[in-house]
Amino acid sequence: MKQILVLFGGCSPEYSVSLASAYGVLTHIDRSLYQPIPVGITREGAWRWYGGALEAIPEARWQEEPACLPCTLRLDRGGAALLLLDGSGRTLAFDGAFPLIHGSNGEDGTLQGLFELAGVPLIGCGTLSSALCMDKDRSHKLAALAGVRVPRGRLFRRGDDAGEIARAAEALGYPLFVKPVRSGSSFGVSRVAAPEHLAAAAEEAFRHDREILLEEAVPGFEVSCAILGSTALTVGAVAEFQVEGGFIDYGEKYADGGTLRIYCPARIPPEKATEIQETAKRIYRCLDCRVFARVDLFLTPWGELVFNEVNTIPGCTPHSCYPGMMQAIGLDFQTLVSRLVELGVEA
Repeated sequence: MKQILVLFGGCSPEYSVSLASAYGVLTHIDRSLYQPIPVGITREGAWRWYGGALEAIPEARWQEEPACLPCTLRLDRGGAALLLLDGSGRTLAFDGAFPLIHGSNGEDGTLQGLFELAGVPLIGCGTLSSALCMDKDRSHKLAALAGVRVPRGRLFRRGDDAGEIARAAEALGYPLFVKPVRSGSSFGVSRVAAPEHLAAAAEEAFRHDREILLEEAVPGFEVSCAILGSTALTVGAVAEFQVEGGFIDYGEKYADGGTLRIYCPARIPPEKATEIQETAKRIYRCLDCRVFARVDLFLTPWGELVFNEVNTIPGCTPHSCYPGMMQAIGLDFQTLVSRLVELGVEA
């Protein structure tokens, strides 16, 4: 039986989202094939082996449980194991790592590099792909080279001249978006309708990253495509995101009372859905994705597709968008989890 390290928590604003994903995977993994080894990372960055009740994970009280021991990784290549720091000297060998830590310090290649250094099979995208997909500017540049339309934008670094930022905004036209280059769940993203709001939006974006992106507001709505695989790709049904005004920020995604509506399958002609799926596969391959990812695009009123971003660790609960798109083609959540682990460990 394969031993699978399931990582959750982490030093990220998306901590609570990670807990929900871990609970989803841990309660649906096929325990006749795989033995999960849950490992939580606290908000402060401490690693803990977790053997307590699974229900305590999404309730964010897992680290208060008695069966929660300090641990670290032993990263001898070819012999990766979890070393318990409780004085026992015990180690728990594992066959693959399933990182479910969303956003910075989890989805940006840092964690992936740690496991690749140790030769541990990863259930998800690798170091390069994770870093590129987290970077909104560089992923757009590569997608454009692959022939995919991307939004017009301009990159700025902390300390750049405020006047130059203002001139770039005028050239792009209002409304526009100001985004941290590397951030998840729309943290630090602002929709700017007029010049007097630009400075505050840039300041907010710089709180989350040293680089920011000024980006045109693409008319239309967002569509999403779930992809599974490394060589032969399985593509889920296309989903359509609709929100009343504004944009899809963290509150719209996760808080109660939001206006976000998700339609899966999307309410679009079949030939347009096929075009979205083929474009998503081109982006997935261009950015060297493997095992799974969700590709988000904009569909304009005149039918043009514009690349938005790739999420390399999409939400992994039974009610999340990625599993929903796979459910729409007949792949239930428990089967999906098994396929993810199989693809990562057997690759």
